[in-house]
Order: sequence, then structure tokens, then C-alpha cells
Amino acid sequence: MKKLVSVFAGILLCASTTVFAEEHLNAALEHANGAVTEGQAGSASKLAVHAKAALDHSLAASLVAKSIPKNHIDAASKSLQDAIDHSALNHVAPATKSAEEAVAHLSAAKK
Repeated sequence: MKKLVSVFAGILLCASTTVFAEEHLNAALEHANGAVTEGQAGSASKLAVHAKAALDHSLAASLVAKSIPKNHIDAASKSLQDAIDHSALNHVAPATKSAEEAVAHLSAAKK
């Protein structure tokens, strides 16, 4: 009986970490898309706001993600940090490109 409870608890733990990663991944993707939209509109400051929110969620997703999706989430986090850095310098075009790379990685992580 104790083994069955342990197995069931393990399955629930694995399922719950996947759910938490997916929730953060969805939020990160939403904000990263917002960053791209703001970049295309030419607003470096609004791009940075969305990129920072996306970065927070991607870092949270990375803590619980595993395997290939984790690699994409980590790459997206790097791209989002690049977008934030470029937007701080008011370099909208490179910041937008970095945000687009983040969207591509986050989308790949969802598959």
C-alpha cells in the first residue's frame, strides 16, 4: 500500500511540474509577442516592459522544465535579456529581433 501511495504521489508531482511550466510558458509567450508588437510599433520602453515580464515567466518555467523544452526556454531567456539590453540603449530593431527569437524558442518549447 505504501508503494502505491508513493508511486501515485510521484506521478502527481511530475504532472504538476509540467502544468506549472506550461502556465509560465504561456505567459512568457504572450508577453514576448507583446514585446515584438511594441518593437514593431517603435516603442523601446514598452518593448522592455513586456520583455521583462516574459523573462520572469521564462525563468520560472525553466526551473521546472525538463529536457529539450528547457533548452528552448533557456535560449528564449537569453534572447529576452538581449531584447531588454538593446531596448535600454533605444535600439528598437535589434531588440525586436531578439524578442522575435524568443518567441520562436518559446513556441518550440511548447511543442
